[in-house]
Amino acid sequence: MSPLTESPAEQVSPQEREKIPQELSIPRMFAAVADAFPENLAVSEGTRELTYRELNVRSSQLAQHLYALGVGTDALVGLCLPRSIGFVVGALAILKAGGAYLPIDPALPKDRLSFMLNDAGVSLLVTDSSQAVPSGKWKVLALDVIDKSISGTAVNLPQRHSEPGNLAYVIYTSGSTGRPKGVEITNGGLLNLIHWHQRAFAVTSRDRASMLANVGFDASVWELWPYLTAGASLHFPTEETIKVLESLRDWIVECRLTIGFAPTPTAEQLLRLEWPCSTVLRVLLTGGDVLHEFPAPNLPFQVVNNYGPTENTVVTTSGIVAAEDGTHTVPHIGRAISNSQVYILNEHLRAVPTGDPGELYIGGASLARGYRNHPELTAERFIPSPFSEKSGQRLYRTGDRGKYLPDGNIAFLGRIDEQIKIRGYRIEPDEIVAVLNGHPTVRESVVTAVQDPATDKRLVAYVVPANNARLDRNCLWEFLRRELPDYMIPAAFVQLESLPLTPHGKVDRAALPTPSSKNILQDESAAAAHSLIEEKVAKIVGTLLGITDVGLSDNFFLLGGHSLLGTQLIASLRNEFGIELSLRSLFEAPTVEQLSQKVEDQLMDKLESMSEDEAERLLRRTAA
Repeated sequence: MSPLTESPAEQVSPQEREKIPQELSIPRMFAAVADAFPENLAVSEGTRELTYRELNVRSSQLAQHLYALGVGTDALVGLCLPRSIGFVVGALAILKAGGAYLPIDPALPKDRLSFMLNDAGVSLLVTDSSQAVPSGKWKVLALDVIDKSISGTAVNLPQRHSEPGNLAYVIYTSGSTGRPKGVEITNGGLLNLIHWHQRAFAVTSRDRASMLANVGFDASVWELWPYLTAGASLHFPTEETIKVLESLRDWIVECRLTIGFAPTPTAEQLLRLEWPCSTVLRVLLTGGDVLHEFPAPNLPFQVVNNYGPTENTVVTTSGIVAAEDGTHTVPHIGRAISNSQVYILNEHLRAVPTGDPGELYIGGASLARGYRNHPELTAERFIPSPFSEKSGQRLYRTGDRGKYLPDGNIAFLGRIDEQIKIRGYRIEPDEIVAVLNGHPTVRESVVTAVQDPATDKRLVAYVVPANNARLDRNCLWEFLRRELPDYMIPAAFVQLESLPLTPHGKVDRAALPTPSSKNILQDESAAAAHSLIEEKVAKIVGTLLGITDVGLSDNFFLLGGHSLLGTQLIASLRNEFGIELSLRSLFEAPTVEQLSQKVEDQLMDKLESMSEDEAERLLRRTAA
């Protein structure tokens, strides 16, 4: 296993901290490696591949077209494509034209997608003809259609120079005001991330990296540019591969990946697996939530834990996670990366002693410009730095709690406010409440995260009905799904006569009842199981999700299930019935009734290939 070339905690000396060349940009760095390694593999997606020469040509042709449409410095272009080669071509072309890109997941509800485009003020949206994007003030450019007309055109793109303060990209995060907000990241902030990453992890043109993150998650930025500006190759797994942990591990090994990122929940599961001796992975990066798992001493690669809000260009602190030694209860989050500063302060903005908790404040070269078109919110969260004599220096108030450990690393202690992290996603509960309270049967509500031994963390909504209205769980789910992404949909709804309040009139979250089968809203129309297989499947689903009285029409994912729990469900069905279902089967048949039919079909196929004695034993086992 190759160690990091430097500790991520302290990559360069103070004298070297300002030595990132100011004239650099991603297009110039990419052009240099494309000239140096034209036949190197750049991106790979299944059977589709592009070399650096091919990626350079395609992105330049598109950039020239975008430039002709008026894209230039600080112009923000929407990019609504899934994680794919097309997304890489689009993002690189936008940067080459001098603009900045707004990555949007096409799977988002159309109302949310439309809000983001309007709020960001984009005039151009790059997508492809297979995506159903909303209409608006923006011009829609279908990449697969335009490719046919610009393919083979000569490139005569003017050399564009991006200043450090120019916009590179905008990422939308959940907002406490009830609406998502766009974070503006500059060229200088992104370059600082790229140079730190390449130096800390010794990235070269021989590296093979993965891209797993959703395009709307800022980790996707981190997975792209440090590698494509170093001549390394980038590999895209299928959605099904990502959702089945053993398949993801096997894909990492078979693709001979040397470095990769996985969101915290996925990384924790990967650390529990056995890794073959053919593994060449040298670094597994993780982040997005609190890491609870320590690597085994014989793991064939290093694990690096990272922390950073979107407002500081993806990564703020980073540190190698050693095998558990009993010193810490959970892995630390390392130290500040190059050109970033982390201060742990009390309510008077004074540094707390080592070992004392305080709020994390961030300063340095990677700070965002602020929130897109929201100067008042920017002024609230980005404050003047009391530690700098230089005019204009700012600190970002994270709302996260932490403390310095004696060795200089930082321990993460959770949130000061009600913000929630679930499966790596940052969620402001008030955004869910703002939508939920818009339902005609809801008077008021509060949303919180509940730590469940069976399902880890899940969102729960406590709802007070309007004028004695009857609350319907499925209606509330469908109402929320029209505006919110799936990871923001509560797994359960608890009906209350009124919300408990503190003496100061705020919601008393500590007094909210624990969700149980006795108080959560159930589907009153749900039919009970009428076969032994359905009864067993319903029981397995209920046990896994901590819910009783699961009906035939209950949907595993609407009950709070997700892909990681889905792999556990598939394993439980395998153990119970002796059959092999894929995770895709669960997505195709998510209700108890549909999944039971899948189980029954597999059992019948298996019985047909068995001898009479084997079939009899299987039937006895299934009926037990």
